[in-house]
Amino acid sequence: MPLEKGFAMASNILLGSSAWLAPGRYRWLRAILWLLLLAALCIAAFNVTADASLWLAAILSGGEFTTRAAAPTGARLIAVIVGSIAMLATYALGVRLVERRPTPEIALRPMIPDLAIGLTVGGLLIVAIILPMWTAGWLTISATPITRIGEAVKQAIQSGVIEEVLMRLIVFRLLWRAAGAVPALVLTGLLFGALHLTNPDATWFAALCLTAGEGVGIGLYLLSGRIWMSIGMHASWNFVQGWVFGCVVSGLAYFPGGPLQTRPVAGVSSFLSGGGFGPESSLSALIVSLLGSGVFLWLAWKRGRFVAADE
Repeated sequence: MPLEKGFAMASNILLGSSAWLAPGRYRWLRAILWLLLLAALCIAAFNVTADASLWLAAILSGGEFTTRAAAPTGARLIAVIVGSIAMLATYALGVRLVERRPTPEIALRPMIPDLAIGLTVGGLLIVAIILPMWTAGWLTISATPITRIGEAVKQAIQSGVIEEVLMRLIVFRLLWRAAGAVPALVLTGLLFGALHLTNPDATWFAALCLTAGEGVGIGLYLLSGRIWMSIGMHASWNFVQGWVFGCVVSGLAYFPGGPLQTRPVAGVSSFLSGGGFGPESSLSALIVSLLGSGVFLWLAWKRGRFVAADE
């Protein structure tokens, strides 16, 4: 079998080409409807099981579950893990029932090595963004005592799993099925950037920077055919940026207690320092994100990962 044919068949399995997504009339509309339903089911599965875990933890400890924010950090970390498992299980069950295919994109055997690669990529990208800004005098970095880590780990897992499952396995994949690879890539990036416009100190430039980096996650997903590298990259991107460097992440201070504190230098334009949104909204982030996206998407294209047999 020619190499290109093998890649096309692999891409087609990931896209889904049978049952509800079989070729035929209105497949684009069927893909969009399934996108909306699958996303809603996965979000609901995460929220319901996470809250159930917190409720059970409160009952076992003799307390009462009120809100997630009021729960102990350990309980919230466990809840996020439970919710993440439920979300992935719901995705797998939905795909098997509606698309009538296996789910190699969440195969467990390669999970650990894939996560390790993704964690490394995410951390290196953040270092490549922040260090030039610090060297140029646009940011200050100071050492601080380490006070906690559990909340940062919880936030990293939560953002990595939820956002990558939604944006990669559901939105990008099913938009590709509906409209083709390039429109799916553009629309997914624009959606990801737009979703952050409601965050504190968000600007259109911040949205542009986040859009520019979407190709990294998509490229890792296409190169491996699995979601784990993308999850690892996203989790590490947030954790290293927020906890290790102590930056504001997308306008939010969700990663307290790390060894460093990084802040914009007074008087420096937010275009250079990132301002209140954090380093993600900076010239350095735009350049590194575009380069990273370009590299990983080019590698995926060179390996034939943008080919689907029945397009």
